[in-house]
Amino acid sequence: MSGLRVVIADDQELVRAGFGMILEAQPDIEVVAEAGDGIEAVEAARAHEPDVLLLDIRMPRMDGIEAARIVSAETACRVLMLTTFDLDDYVFEALRAGASGFLLKDVRRADLVHAVRVVAAGESLLAPSVTRKLIAEFTSRSPAAKPPARELDVLTAREQETLRMIALGQSNAEIASRVSASFRTAKVSSTSGTSGDPGDRSASRPSTYSCSSTIHPSTSPLHVRGRGKAGRQYGAPRV
Repeated sequence: MSGLRVVIADDQELVRAGFGMILEAQPDIEVVAEAGDGIEAVEAARAHEPDVLLLDIRMPRMDGIEAARIVSAETACRVLMLTTFDLDDYVFEALRAGASGFLLKDVRRADLVHAVRVVAAGESLLAPSVTRKLIAEFTSRSPAAKPPARELDVLTAREQETLRMIALGQSNAEIASRVSASFRTAKVSSTSGTSGDPGDRSASRPSTYSCSSTIHPSTSPLHVRGRGKAGRQYGAPRV
């Protein structure tokens, strides 16, 4: 089995030398090249086709984020980001750029070796402090708003207005007056097996849940063309 091929990119020579010594001491890892900036890192990845690119975020000429984006798009090399800082912006940008891992430079040698092997195997790995920040960021966000339901698109604007008033709990007579419709039409739209008394607000109550869950009372009707009677679309009996 051939060893893992690694390129180390950092603008500090001592950092490159230190990481290189740690990795070269492993029987299954070979450091094939070093780079002092982002442009050299991209060129080394193209020329040597490494399994893993150890890439510092802050470098001259081209930063590690842009270098990671290019390498991830053009090659099969896995990118493992290195930095002194675990700032949120760096973490998110690195992951968006295609990085498979994110480590701080004070990482222990055993953890560095482990990270290279894990990333080379196609997995992802983050420093513990980075993981904590990502979890905290995720849990602090509000749930995304659900998109409006599309089931009512088959109704006309008048039918949707009728359903909106049903959700408000208005009586048959009130609904008929508001939409300039006959009492008969309003009754078909709102009654669901109740008394049918024109002044009885309970006639519209059974339909309130299904309507209010899709049309908010404060929302104006959607102007869409459709078919069918509102009551029949939502299970109201034919009267």
